[in-house]
Amino acid sequence: MKKTKKLMALAFASIFAFAGCQAKDGESKSTENSDTVKIGAIIPQTGPVSNYGNSSEKGALLAVEEINKNGGINGKKIEWVSYDDKGEITDSTTAYNKLKGENVAAIVGPITSKPALAVSEIAKKDKIPMITPTGTQVNITEGKDNIFRTCFTDPYQGKLLAIFASENQKAKKVAILRNTSSDYSNGIADEFKKEAEKLKLDLVADESYGDNDNDFKAQLTKIAKASPDVLLIPDYYEKIALIVPQARDAGIKAKFIGSDGWDGVINVMDKSQLNLVDGSCFSNHFALDSADQRVKDFVKKFKDKNKEDPSAFSALSYDTVYLLKQAMEEAKSEDKDKVVEKIKNIEFDGITGKFKFNEDNNPIKSASMMEIKDGAYKFNSIVKAD
Repeated sequence: MKKTKKLMALAFASIFAFAGCQAKDGESKSTENSDTVKIGAIIPQTGPVSNYGNSSEKGALLAVEEINKNGGINGKKIEWVSYDDKGEITDSTTAYNKLKGENVAAIVGPITSKPALAVSEIAKKDKIPMITPTGTQVNITEGKDNIFRTCFTDPYQGKLLAIFASENQKAKKVAILRNTSSDYSNGIADEFKKEAEKLKLDLVADESYGDNDNDFKAQLTKIAKASPDVLLIPDYYEKIALIVPQARDAGIKAKFIGSDGWDGVINVMDKSQLNLVDGSCFSNHFALDSADQRVKDFVKKFKDKNKEDPSAFSALSYDTVYLLKQAMEEAKSEDKDKVVEKIKNIEFDGITGKFKFNEDNNPIKSASMMEIKDGAYKFNSIVKAD
């Protein structure tokens, strides 16, 4: 895949024209004076986290297509301009500077937390509206008027998972297996630990590993001896697919619970091992099997277009584009200050829930707890923290 791509979504059909080069100096027009609304995106299209990036962009592009078919934003079609950041900080900041040079009206992304944090530090000075659909690290938005997210934060997710372990799973003893190389994993685990203490849960083990570890026998043996009712593993699905079989081999009988990074685990695990995650639950941003008709319509349209089910990354990015549409239409403008003000005060009702933003530009929303049953994701319950 090329490092950069520019997309003009046309209203009369789901046709997208891509160009592999950025605009030359002097070619970019202010989006306010153009016949299109230029929305930029910073997405890992290649590299180790490209699965998340590609899933995100597919959701965003579906929203762009729908909006353009229905008249665009304030009568203007969306021009989608995306750059590949490979999930790396340096590439993300380079992509941001290119988008700034193209005078985009707003930016969707970056997708992962470290690049999102790096870009947010630059974007706050330029006051360009930036919304990360999936960057969960808490300090991405803190103290930055124009930086938002549509997902919940790592600490909020950790709190929700402790509540779920106590109230839904009726756990008395809990354990944690965390990735200490990951701010994401640590952020969730730390808040889970705090909330578990408040809920009078007995934390019997808090074990750790690093990004490069593939053998977890020592940690899992200790956890097995502690006999927890619930084991929290807050990491991404690639690691989960390695850990779960080893956990069962170590004799762990506990129910597994996890974070939104679990979304996708059934696609990477060997089918012969899917029974090992049966009954596991993880927090997510929407439920694929929701009874909500809008969610059903979204899932169908996404699947028809992409020949695969949408992930939470897809749904959050889809909502992010629609949120920008609503803010720009309420502002009757693409003026960045006016759009930021409308986002701050927005009441948004999307595929991933109904929410407003708090003082740190984080959405106040619930989580859908998903359960893995017979090799599929099934809605379990809704959890919301105060």
